[in-house]
Amino acid sequence: MNRHAVLAIYRFEMSRFRRTLWQSLVTPVITTSLYFVVFGAAIGPRMAGMDGVPYGAFIVPGLVMLAIFTESLNNASFGIYLPKFTGTIYELLSAPVSAFEIVLAYVGAAATKSVILGAVILATANAFVPVRVEHPIWMAAFLVLTATTFCLFGFILGVWARSFEQLNFIPMLVVTPLTFLGGAFYSIDMLPPEWRAFSLFNPIVYLINGYRWTFYGVSDVSVAVSLAMTLAFFAACLAVVAWIFRTGYRLKS
Repeated sequence: MNRHAVLAIYRFEMSRFRRTLWQSLVTPVITTSLYFVVFGAAIGPRMAGMDGVPYGAFIVPGLVMLAIFTESLNNASFGIYLPKFTGTIYELLSAPVSAFEIVLAYVGAAATKSVILGAVILATANAFVPVRVEHPIWMAAFLVLTATTFCLFGFILGVWARSFEQLNFIPMLVVTPLTFLGGAFYSIDMLPPEWRAFSLFNPIVYLINGYRWTFYGVSDVSVAVSLAMTLAFFAACLAVVAWIFRTGYRLKS
């Protein structure tokens, strides 16, 4: 493995993260804090707990996942789209760096940023509501796996996009609505039977509920199914990335 190349790309991406710290870290934390203020501190005390968990604490895993989904997509997609936009992608493709090393560097840097953001949001949540983690190892594993999976998805979007408008299309008009409809702020068991059945077709439901289980030991769906869905999404993204580099889809044209 060309460790020097991987580290060079990784350090470049992390230095961009430090240069844009306000946009990359502070802004998502402030936005999530507003959710805690409105839903946790203001509305939470007026609502009954869910599965024995206070409402303010119940929404913490969903809010962390909302931030992880959005920032993972943005970080990874912009990271690979920028070389395409400036034309430096051809220098990268002609360098003695394998496809695996390119993906490892870009996705690794984006996943690192997302995990840092998730940890900061968790620390922020403790300032507003009491948060407990019953399965800390599984919590960390779900966080890293979800961040890596969505960074791979973001890498695919960055390769696919031909403009900044396309780059923002999927995160804004697909992922964010699915997250709000995926049980980030409520239990899907509260829905009528037909709507609950419909919600089970939303893959975000399984990601959020699997992560919530690591906190409170409660979930609307099987934890095994949640993990299987996450791993399946991860494998699908890996397969698409492998196909992109094998065919040169939108990388060499």
